[in-house]
Amino acid sequence: MGQRDPVLVPEVSQHEVQVRQGFVGQELLLFGAVLDPAGRAGQDYDIVVVLKGPSEPIRLREKERFIGVWVNAESTDFRSVPSYFAVASSRPITEIVDDKTAAIYEFGTDYIQLSPSGSFDPEEQRRFAAGLVDLKRRLGLYREDFGGVQISESVLYQARIELPSNVTTGTYTAETFAVTRGRVIASAVSEVEVKKVGFERFVEDSANQWGLAYGLIAVLLSVGMGWGAGRLFARL
Repeated sequence: MGQRDPVLVPEVSQHEVQVRQGFVGQELLLFGAVLDPAGRAGQDYDIVVVLKGPSEPIRLREKERFIGVWVNAESTDFRSVPSYFAVASSRPITEIVDDKTAAIYEFGTDYIQLSPSGSFDPEEQRRFAAGLVDLKRRLGLYREDFGGVQISESVLYQARIELPSNVTTGTYTAETFAVTRGRVIASAVSEVEVKKVGFERFVEDSANQWGLAYGLIAVLLSVGMGWGAGRLFARL
């Protein structure tokens, strides 16, 4: 009989993250096991975990100084930018796979497939992509932790990934890969739903479903509060 590849059994500490008022972020524990069909123990596996948020189109503009004033200069469009991206691995990626394999599976922020649109100069596109990734990193939305996956007895693994307070709501995919000798031999996907609840959910649903009424109410509330504040200070 031919040798079969191992099977990944992944799990996430929670499949639903609720965003309420005062939400300060959430730590997710991604864990699981690598099951070898042959029943062999102590096999030499590396584990890479990639957590991605919903993708969105983005237009990135470059600022330049003109007569002492910052103005918009060049711009480029990306069709599919992950709103959140985090990767954790048992060792540095360069010690696990080559650049080609890392690019195929997006094993790091340098390998994210941003899908630029329109005609562009390759060098210019790389510069804009690097700027976008740097911006997302400074916002805490793109993270790398090479060495953040712990493996026990070459069977069990776990990784902790932090979701910041400014995450986008939607469905997040947690992809786990088992790698040996530079080859991905098993993969599995889990999902995490990030959604607003309570008053925040009501406001979001109102804005999406009844946009005109929501806008009018917001304007009336602003005018009313401004008028009330003016009257109050006039009496003081």
